[in-house]
Amino acid sequence: MARLKVDGLEIEVPDHYTLLQAAEEAGAEVPRFCFHERLSIAGNCRMCLVEVKGGPPKPQASCAMGVRDLRPGPNGELPEVFTKTPMVKKAREGVMEFLLINHPLDCPICDQGGECDLQDQAMAYGVDSSRFHENKRAVEDKYIGPLVKTIMNRCIHCTRCVRFTTEVAGISELGLIGRGEDAEITTYLENAMTSELQGNVIDLCPVGALTSRPYAFQARPWELGKTQSIDVMDAVGSAIRVDTRGREVMRIMPITNEAVNEEWISDKTRFIWDGLRTQRLDRPYVRRDGRLQPATWNEAFATIAGAVKQTSGDRIGAIAGDLASVEEMYALMKLMFSLGSVNIDCRQDGTKLHPSLGRASYIFNPTIEGIEDADALLIIGANPRIEAAVLNARIRKRWRAGPFPIGVIGEATELRYEYTNLGAGADSLQALIDGRSDFLNVLKTAQRPMIIIGQGALTRADGLSVLGNAAKLASAVGAVSDEWNGFAVLHTAASRVGGLDLGFVPGEGGKDVAGMMGNLDVLFLLGADELNMDRIGNAFTVYIGSHGDNGAHRADVILPGAAYTEKSGTYVNTEGRVQMGNRAGFAPGDAREDWAIIRALSEVLGQKLPFDSLAQLRAKLYADYPHFAALDAIAPGAAAEVQGLAAYAGALDSTAFVSTISDFYLTNAIARASAVMAECSALARGEIKQAAE
Repeated sequence: MARLKVDGLEIEVPDHYTLLQAAEEAGAEVPRFCFHERLSIAGNCRMCLVEVKGGPPKPQASCAMGVRDLRPGPNGELPEVFTKTPMVKKAREGVMEFLLINHPLDCPICDQGGECDLQDQAMAYGVDSSRFHENKRAVEDKYIGPLVKTIMNRCIHCTRCVRFTTEVAGISELGLIGRGEDAEITTYLENAMTSELQGNVIDLCPVGALTSRPYAFQARPWELGKTQSIDVMDAVGSAIRVDTRGREVMRIMPITNEAVNEEWISDKTRFIWDGLRTQRLDRPYVRRDGRLQPATWNEAFATIAGAVKQTSGDRIGAIAGDLASVEEMYALMKLMFSLGSVNIDCRQDGTKLHPSLGRASYIFNPTIEGIEDADALLIIGANPRIEAAVLNARIRKRWRAGPFPIGVIGEATELRYEYTNLGAGADSLQALIDGRSDFLNVLKTAQRPMIIIGQGALTRADGLSVLGNAAKLASAVGAVSDEWNGFAVLHTAASRVGGLDLGFVPGEGGKDVAGMMGNLDVLFLLGADELNMDRIGNAFTVYIGSHGDNGAHRADVILPGAAYTEKSGTYVNTEGRVQMGNRAGFAPGDAREDWAIIRALSEVLGQKLPFDSLAQLRAKLYADYPHFAALDAIAPGAAAEVQGLAAYAGALDSTAFVSTISDFYLTNAIARASAVMAECSALARGEIKQAAE
């Protein structure tokens, strides 16, 4: 620790702190443009100048000078730093004046207006006039893809975007070329950026040189209502802010959550919002004469009741989709039980995970934040870059921090960090277990080895055997103990862990998703779209969901539900963290929240569920499953549960592991309804030429 004075206040801070961090610890406000806590120090903007007593007779850049660089006074007095002296005030005014020499005067029409760091700091630290009359520099705007819009006249060369793409995203797509007045930030050949995290440069840019292309000129920040919520585009559960105007979602922004997403979100999370407006189901439909016709709620319910009465409970089933909240799955499960059915499943993709194996068998036990504590990593059948882009950035962060050997069994793809490809399929996993791979010693010598197993390994016919062998390996290399549980299951669906926690899987004698196909008389789809609808057969299909996607096209009755931004719902992320998504707006037309639809339907079916409000439903839920009441907490799995999985280690199929996600941008019904995601997908597949507009 180091002791110093900031504006006369004596403080003690860690000796690796910069003067800027020390000043903030003392409560002093230091302006900055280029400095960012999660990026390397550049020292470009010079806005953070402070005065150091006994130092050189000039202001010092506080972001680039550490407290350990300070010297005590001649008689041992504490080093002193000043942030409000006349020297500092004059220096900041000078820096601001230089920054504004070439900055365009378009604040009233600028799409960053109201959220611009330069605008705010010019008001706080600048002067009220300019002494320059020369023409301002003009810089050509660059095309860097369909997500990020450039107005490069505004750029002040803070290089935050360059450092983010290089250090966090892991791909050097932006850089600074030229010198002096000719310096420019560019993608060199004006290609579209390809990172799944590129939208974060919009938040990082302090001046509006990089802004959101889909959101441009849609709304002003002071017009928007802001709601904290949870992202459901993957299983990470990133903290987000949903900005709405009236009934419409206008944009989605990240919220800082150190334990989950830090302050980053993926492009799918950020730009999905236009899909919330299109292809929406806003009224019930009933199939008559082979065509879906608009109907009233009573007509739709009566049609379902007629179909249910003609069959028995063992011929009725329900499948929950990837975006379903815990509350609606709980309500549907209770309805199925009351109808005498145990044919329920939340595992659309056929993954072999099951709650009977213990919670530790299906959650990301070391936690996302715990990745930074691991010292060796094995990835089996997963592609974290497209399955959980924000989690992948955390792996890269740990890889950059120091020695961190990574081995991959599966597809040889670009993961944004160096790794050793150990093979493509289960035979490589068997070789590792048998000691025929050098990477086994790497895992054994590590203090806290970590094994990530993805859905690409668990959705196969031998998925349970793969899970068992991975657990056997984890126990053998010391990845599972009372102090450290490095066995991590990476999910791709936001609803999956919550469904497994509920036990939304077939009961005794019940059918799973594969067993339901073609073997039922009535099938309920709760937002389940990732199925081969042709295999459903002649079953009377009821679709409860928000978008006209695969499930709605197959349905005999459509009951319009609410999207994730239009309901309050509980989700459990891949690490088992219970999270609450809040309602930011209301569903369109006659659409209703899914739990309310199931509750109303239960009464028509003569099996009235014992709750009339969301609060009553949650009271029942928390009584049956107490851990759902502990928001932002993780009920840990027992190490013994992972060790017990070794009993399922059987023969393995030698075929290669393939990720369950083939297209990062089109993984669910909302994404497929988004024009922005469609353009990104076409660009990634090479169907759109990467050229300047």
